[in-house]
This record gives sequence, structure tokens and C-alpha cells, in this order.
Amino acid sequence: VLHVADAAMAADIGVDAIIVSNHGGRQLDCAPSSISVLPEIVTAVGSRVEVMIDGGIRRGSHIAKALALGARGVMIGRPYIWGLATYGQRGVTHVVEMLRTEFEMAMALLGAPGIADLGPDLLWPPPA
Repeated sequence: VLHVADAAMAADIGVDAIIVSNHGGRQLDCAPSSISVLPEIVTAVGSRVEVMIDGGIRRGSHIAKALALGARGVMIGRPYIWGLATYGQRGVTHVVEMLRTEFEMAMALLGAPGIADLGPDLLWPPPA
């Protein structure tokens, strides 16, 4: 889902979760990034639906930002695939460890001792 109306419709029909995704990249010049529509979608569905995000997650700080903007889960497809392609299972393990280390550093630098402490007020510029 990449549009607020679609997210609201999904919530209205009772889905358990949605994935905010630009489907592998912006195929159209005017398509938004997943992270840019995340806050509006989270607001539209409230607590009725679990919201996850996919697309553009390359660093641990990206994970922190997505969670701060309301995502409940973050998908890391491309980094995972890059690790697998370069060094098999060890590559995947290395990528996941790097993302975790970067995420923990981002949390520390934001002053957030736990995931529940992440929020949009920690980001600059603040989301509109």
C-alpha cells in the first residue's frame, strides 16, 4: 500500500496488517518513497492495523526513523539479498548484525533507551 485511501480501505475491511511499499522502487517519476507516506498512513489507520514498511531501508538509522514514524516492523529485502549474493548465509548474518549495530547506535544517539521511546519528535526536520 502506498496511498492513504488504500490503507484506510484495508483497515475498514479488517486486515490485520499492511505493508507500506513502493513496490521495489519508484517506477514512476512522481511516485512517493515509502517513508514519505508512512506517517500519514499510520495516522489514517490508527491502532486498527499493524503497519510495516518496505523500501529504502539500507541502514540501522533508517530502521530507527521508520519506527519513530510509526511503523511496527521494517523489511530489509535488498540488504539481505546483497549479503546472500556476496557471501551466502554468512553474508546475511553479517548484514543483519551490521543493521542491528547501526540501529542500536542510532537509538543511543537519539536518546531512546527502547523502541517504545522512539517517536517523531526525535527526528529533524520534524514530519509535517
